[in-house]
Amino acid sequence: MQTPAATPNELSFTRTLDAPREKIFRCWTEPELLKPWFCPKPWSVSHAEIDARTGGSSYIVMNGPNGEVAPNHGIYLEIVANEKIVFSNVFTAGWKPQAIANPGFLFVGLIELADAGEGKTRYTATVRHFNEEDCKAHEQMGFYEGWGKATDQLVEFAQTI
Repeated sequence: MQTPAATPNELSFTRTLDAPREKIFRCWTEPELLKPWFCPKPWSVSHAEIDARTGGSSYIVMNGPNGEVAPNHGIYLEIVANEKIVFSNVFTAGWKPQAIANPGFLFVGLIELADAGEGKTRYTATVRHFNEEDCKAHEQMGFYEGWGKATDQLVEFAQTI
């Protein structure tokens, strides 16, 4: 379900997931649990490094079906176990600013997890862009479809761990 944007630069959706938030959190913060679901198929993750703590960094390499390689560096701005993950691609490890190649854009992502009944999670994914143009480009490249499909894969995988 698409959530109305709080600002013109925000994309967000909220869903009830059929998996407990502890498992959802682990799938977001443990490299081997992130790889199976993070990219909408036929894309995949070939490499994941995650230092899941406030100020920790991430490095995730996504691979496309036609040989595309998309390396993604980021940093965690806030981590609250089983509740919240705030991350950004503005910085890399050591708070080093990074430039984004075209096409691309800088953003802050927010994953919020809350109990939604026995074994279920209220899951809100929000991406805040630095300008309206980048937000529109992200939406046009398939934010809702791609993040929605990845979320489906997340639920399916979380039910197996």
